[in-house]
Amino acid sequence: MGRIRRPPVPRPTGSTHPVTENDAAEAAAAAHDEFSYLPGQAAGLGVRVPTARRLHLVLPDGRALSALRFGEDTPRVVLLHGAGLNAHTWDTTALALGAPALVLDLPGHGDSSWRDDADYRPRTLAPDAIRAIEEWAGAPVVLVGHSLGGLTAAAIAAARPELVAALLLVDITPGAAGGAGSAQLRRFYEQTVFDSREAVVGRAMAFGLGGSLEDTRRGVFHNTRVRHDGPDGRTTVEWKHHFARLAQQALAAPAPGAASAPLVDGSGWDDLAAITAPVVLVRGTRGFVDDAAAADFARRLPSATIETLDAPHNVQEVAPAALGALIAAHLGDAGGAEHTPSATRSHRLPPPDAAVAPEGAADDPTADTP
Repeated sequence: MGRIRRPPVPRPTGSTHPVTENDAAEAAAAAHDEFSYLPGQAAGLGVRVPTARRLHLVLPDGRALSALRFGEDTPRVVLLHGAGLNAHTWDTTALALGAPALVLDLPGHGDSSWRDDADYRPRTLAPDAIRAIEEWAGAPVVLVGHSLGGLTAAAIAAARPELVAALLLVDITPGAAGGAGSAQLRRFYEQTVFDSREAVVGRAMAFGLGGSLEDTRRGVFHNTRVRHDGPDGRTTVEWKHHFARLAQQALAAPAPGAASAPLVDGSGWDDLAAITAPVVLVRGTRGFVDDAAAADFARRLPSATIETLDAPHNVQEVAPAALGALIAAHLGDAGGAEHTPSATRSHRLPPPDAAVAPEGAADDPTADTP
């Protein structure tokens, strides 16, 4: 795998103050780089650790797009995460898959730049993801998207059918409601700046987010950044993704009567109808796609396949082996395989009608746990 830097664990000097459990956890986090968790995750799955490295691409408008690459060969699988997450949500699925994979940080997430217009609708995100596929992957690819990433993947497959050999949507349809999770996340993001990563972990655990303590610490490590420009020079911790800031702004000063454009709208159905590649919907038994949404999906796309896995919304984190097997089943279609899209069914991405206001992000049913 990629080189792992292991800086020494900071030790208190000149003080008799006892080292607490939180101090130890903060020191352990400081000793990690972003790939340091992979050996433990791989051991839990009983698989080898592939090479892994961080990629960066400067877009024409000056924004940065970032991604992870697993394996040495040209990736034939591309993975897109959900709102409020980042590329590392796919770590265990990528390990279980055992094939070269490209995993993007969508704009506004992870190490990719935030958008000044705060517009994170699927058709807005798709052009950046297309550039990444063209730059770093070997098309046609198996394109896999979770939640917001799934709708973005559908927009990609519709606009550029020659790039996509198969599309897997993970626990999302344009008709999925999202349930009570969205309201919970709005409350969770009432606080966006913290004194330490352990404070973030504590808040996530109090809200029942993130799973086990170990999993929550790993997720918080990947989804936060440490800043050294806090009040009085104090170190602070904030979320990497833009959605936390947008949700906080919406809660602090909602615009009366404002009708913001939701991230999930009817354009997703138009995109899915235009796709010529095989389409698979992967539902979580405790996820966002309930029976009614699944039935609606099956009615609209009778040629699609629906698979159900025992998992909540973040299927990729809870059922990585089963999801990896579903992805692997389509690898024969990727890369140099014959794939002839129908020119009559491809379509261009129309420009978005308007930028997404903060209220739209706060109410997004695709917003996912940290």
